[in-house]
Amino acid sequence: MGSNLAAFSRPLRIVIPGGSGQVGQVLASYFLERGHHVTVLTRGPFTAPWQTVHWDGEQIGPWTEHLEGADVCVNLAGRNVNCRYNGANREAIYHSRIHTTRLLNAVIARLADPPRVWLNASTATIYRHALDRAMDEATGELGGNELVSERRRAPETWNFSIHVAEDWERAFFETQTPRTRKVAMRSAITFSPMTRNAFAIFSNLTRLGLGGRQGNGRQFVSWIHEADFARAVEFLIEHEELDGPVNIAAPHPLPNREFMAALREAWNVPNGLPLPAPLIEVAAFFLRTESELVLKSRRVIPMRLLEAGFEFDFPNWPEAAEDLVQQWRHRND
Repeated sequence: MGSNLAAFSRPLRIVIPGGSGQVGQVLASYFLERGHHVTVLTRGPFTAPWQTVHWDGEQIGPWTEHLEGADVCVNLAGRNVNCRYNGANREAIYHSRIHTTRLLNAVIARLADPPRVWLNASTATIYRHALDRAMDEATGELGGNELVSERRRAPETWNFSIHVAEDWERAFFETQTPRTRKVAMRSAITFSPMTRNAFAIFSNLTRLGLGGRQGNGRQFVSWIHEADFARAVEFLIEHEELDGPVNIAAPHPLPNREFMAALREAWNVPNGLPLPAPLIEVAAFFLRTESELVLKSRRVIPMRLLEAGFEFDFPNWPEAAEDLVQQWRHRND
């Protein structure tokens, strides 16, 4: 795709706290390729084509100088949720999101020349388990203790995820930053052709012949291709009329059964054994993760992006899966 640099009067200074993970690397690479200056704030600086600066996410330090005069802050800080929700991990998940967001609020609120826009990570998991209808920003219902079947309410681990998401957004918006526009990015799972991420997990299951439906297969999967995620962030930077919560997800979520069928077709794997919910619970225990990542129905629609005129390169999963598989084979096989 062509560069949208012409939309900006000059190259931008973009600072990405917590940008050493998958999504941060996608964004940093995207903006660097388009001529912008990218600085990633990271606990452990690493070799990269963009600038990396140490921060601990805990205290004000020399890293704040990089936010002074910056155009954009994209905060992605937060411990990976692909783990068991035991006490220590819950504390790390919660603290790494809420504390770092409050820390950035304290810094940005008193900068002489603060970023004109701050995009903060959030999550589409904030919405309830939804089989019946799509969840957009205006009419979507936040989750918590909802019924997931006739006789069963949402598991306590699902409620924890929603509690984190709600407090995360509350911490983001609780401090006034009159010179800095704020956008909470309620993102679906971003799929990238990288190892050790969501696409790799689903793909490995598929290639091992275990790529059938998960659970009953009726739960919806909300997703977004990495290219559209980066383009959506660029669009949000450019469109000054957009603030508050914004869903970042492809416009066509689909049931898990169809999601897996399209992935099998992309990998040219004709069949896949289904994984019943009890087996997923057992596997999640041994893989040190939570079944919510697969079994919760996320049916999220990016209404605000669509109404503002954003056009997706990959609005449908079969085409996105085909592209991701081709990239994977080029990079990894």
